[in-house]
Amino acid sequence: MIVRRARRSAAVVALLGVVLVGCSNTPPAPAPPAPPSGTESPSLPGSGLPRVTPQPQQMTRLGDDVHVHGKVEVVVDPLVDQQTRDLAVQVLRMAGAGDVVVREPGPPTVDVSMRVRIGDRVSPTVVKGLQDVHLDAPAPMPPEGYALAAHAGGDPAVFIGASDAAGAYYGVQTLRQLASPGRIAGVGIVDHPSMPLRGTIEGFYGPPWTHQDRMDQLAFYGDVKMNTYIYAPKDDPYHRERWREPYPPDKLAQVQELIRQAGAHHVKFTFALSPGNSICYSNPADFQALEAKLQAMYDSGVRDFSVPLDDISYTRWNCDQDQAAYGAPSEGAAGRAQADLLNRVQREFVATHPGVSPLLTVSTEYSDVDDSAYKSAIRSALDPQVQVMWTGDGVIPKQITVSDAQQAQKVWGRKPVLWDNYPVNDFDKSVGRILLGPYEKRERGLSEQVGGDVVNPMNQAAASKVVELGAADFAWNDEGFDPQRAWRAAADYLAGQRSAGGRPALTADPQTADALMVFFDLEHMAPLASGRPWLPPAPELARRLDDFRTAWQRGDRAGAVRDLRGYAEAVRSAPDRIRAGAPADFVSDAGPWLDATSLWGGALVATVDGLQARADGAEAKASDRFAEAGRLAAQAGQIRTVPGRSRPQGPVKVADGVLDVFVQQAPTMR
Repeated sequence: MIVRRARRSAAVVALLGVVLVGCSNTPPAPAPPAPPSGTESPSLPGSGLPRVTPQPQQMTRLGDDVHVHGKVEVVVDPLVDQQTRDLAVQVLRMAGAGDVVVREPGPPTVDVSMRVRIGDRVSPTVVKGLQDVHLDAPAPMPPEGYALAAHAGGDPAVFIGASDAAGAYYGVQTLRQLASPGRIAGVGIVDHPSMPLRGTIEGFYGPPWTHQDRMDQLAFYGDVKMNTYIYAPKDDPYHRERWREPYPPDKLAQVQELIRQAGAHHVKFTFALSPGNSICYSNPADFQALEAKLQAMYDSGVRDFSVPLDDISYTRWNCDQDQAAYGAPSEGAAGRAQADLLNRVQREFVATHPGVSPLLTVSTEYSDVDDSAYKSAIRSALDPQVQVMWTGDGVIPKQITVSDAQQAQKVWGRKPVLWDNYPVNDFDKSVGRILLGPYEKRERGLSEQVGGDVVNPMNQAAASKVVELGAADFAWNDEGFDPQRAWRAAADYLAGQRSAGGRPALTADPQTADALMVFFDLEHMAPLASGRPWLPPAPELARRLDDFRTAWQRGDRAGAVRDLRGYAEAVRSAPDRIRAGAPADFVSDAGPWLDATSLWGGALVATVDGLQARADGAEAKASDRFAEAGRLAAQAGQIRTVPGRSRPQGPVKVADGVLDVFVQQAPTMR
């Protein structure tokens, strides 16, 4: 989708838009850094509980941490798939186990320091293990849910019970976050997702993700308990313009590798085919071509499908046959024709293929809660099994509320799936921006009103993880969601040193995480279609500059300069720290913005130097430092996005409206 003005008349081409979201104008300052590694489990300040993202539904302290050393035994039953077993072994070795023995239920291994039991929630040993620590968990667990108990004592053990393979995998993903060098936090957790669909849709325009980007994203989704990836890249001609044609062998091989990668991380690979620009709805041959393309993907292992019909016109037909079948082009006629197509796919393909989930679609009108002839046709004619995606109360809503979602249910005649285009940055008013703000303005309680939450990310895949992690946290547990906590968790995730297998480490480097939070703040702003911000620019820097101005104006010039200098140095040094400690793909994605931040940070430090000189009465030195700040700012303004890596192209933006204004105005401060 791309941003255009919202539909308000029948004679308008299909709505083209993105959902972006707002936040309060004065968000809290970034959370403090994670504690140093090696001594205790990282915990939420003041709670005694470890940090786990997504936030579990219920977590309690059971007692002392479990020490990890020597030989550890892991007992699994058939519910636990190979990728979950492998992840458990990796986590335990990273936590300090010298040897990990994995076996099926049977005689215990002797001389072990700790036992781990992963299996069906109703397995007698799992039941007893949870009962012994008085952890009350449902039996069976909700879909994708798990119960976990880690207790020390004379017979230290960890129990993970689930009712499906995904729940067992997510339990071990949580175990990864409970582990720190030498120990596992002694807690009990009862957890399950609030939303059944949680993930992303690769639906942006412009430079595509690489195959490796997609492979990495799918692994990341497993880490943060996202379960959905919708393959809908606008750059893929076989998805849209050449939708009738089979994939060439090399392209099909890549798609098949993505399907396998998704399965390994319990992600539903949803194959989307977008025929709306050329399909003849009433032509049997076109339906057969569509069905054949879906069948090829089914044969490759896909069990989730989407037929999106967004970003097309309903003011014309693609064939004369449709004019005869549905009458003159109109929004109502388009709705009837599309409903007929989608109903056939649902009833003749989806319902006849074992294991396939209900069909997903994006309608030509996909925003707001106003009724129309098109929506009426969809509501009355579309099979109730088909899931419809909705972008909120407008093309770019300032917020997404429970009441709007309730109204959307009435308009569409079903519970919608939220298509959230934040952090997508492929539209004109986002030129030169990388969107690294928190996931904000999603009202608690939405999980009761929508069937899922999928976000449309940026051209920059690794940088998109900042918002993706927040969305994963919200979709898993919207009632317990804290945007600022999730934002800091994204910095900690990126600051974790990677193991040889590509998994995140047990601990994060706090200096890198702090530098990332400084950088995230500088790239906090996100625009509406008009260019006005729905996320304000650089709120933490703006707060510090306001404090500086207040202190300076009341005469405490030495204190004002002293308090600002430390943060100015943090801005200047953040890019070097990020380049040294963050993943290479994030550094590559953010490269132009890191380069500009180095220069803007230098300009800010030079400005502080000039203000210090002015406070000291050294006006000549002040003028020299202000001039240096101006030169650095001018250099920063010349840095542009990299062709082929961003859409649209333009000068990169760094805290614009905050940092540039301060550097420009500071020489006039007396």
